[in-house]
Amino acid sequence: MIIYPAIDIRGGNAVRLVEGDFDRETTFDADPVDAARRWEAAGAAWIHIVDLDGARSGVGHNLDAILRIRAAVGCRLQVGGGIRSLTTIDNLLGSGVDRVILGSVAVNDPSLVTTAVRSHADRIAVGLDARDGKLATSGWETQTEADAFETARVMGESGVCHIIFTDIRRDGTLTGPNVDALRQMVGSTTAGVIASGGIGSPEDVLGLQGTGVSGVIIGRAIYDGRVDLKRLLLQMS
Repeated sequence: MIIYPAIDIRGGNAVRLVEGDFDRETTFDADPVDAARRWEAAGAAWIHIVDLDGARSGVGHNLDAILRIRAAVGCRLQVGGGIRSLTTIDNLLGSGVDRVILGSVAVNDPSLVTTAVRSHADRIAVGLDARDGKLATSGWETQTEADAFETARVMGESGVCHIIFTDIRRDGTLTGPNVDALRQMVGSTTAGVIASGGIGSPEDVLGLQGTGVSGVIIGRAIYDGRVDLKRLLLQMS
């Protein structure tokens, strides 16, 4: 199971939100490169990066910060937020990003996902962000009636290799992941499932080992010290 320390970027800063609410934001690093270097020093093989401004508006606003992270660390990077065209996908992958995450577009234009997977295979991931099993888009501000688990099934059948499943009601709350929903997601799709949302302790991470998820994203808990990333990685190695 791969551990993905998270860097969410808004206005050039590394921040964390609670339940996706832009009015409940905490800034942890004025320069997200500092966070990236810290997680690399702790032993991270991957870093998960989201351009929150891009997720909200559909246009990437923090490319400079992402490219500076790419230049500063040797970790593999998966990047999402506002990636809604084949040109943007190609540019990011061509700039050294290892994997791009398609979120809103997977709901609004699933054919683009299929085309991207045909060109880039497992360098494409799909982010499915759900409230009570229904997908939200546009930085979680637009609630849809699309079923997260049915969408995951379709994405797997389309050749998607990685799905990042976020329970929005758990995200940033430190109350633990939604294990039941994660098990359902794993059973719904042939894609590997990366868990996101709610991690508040090392025990939360270790408790996911029997669910079948391929990875877990950790955000606030590593910023506020509830999870010692270096110790956790050593424990799981």
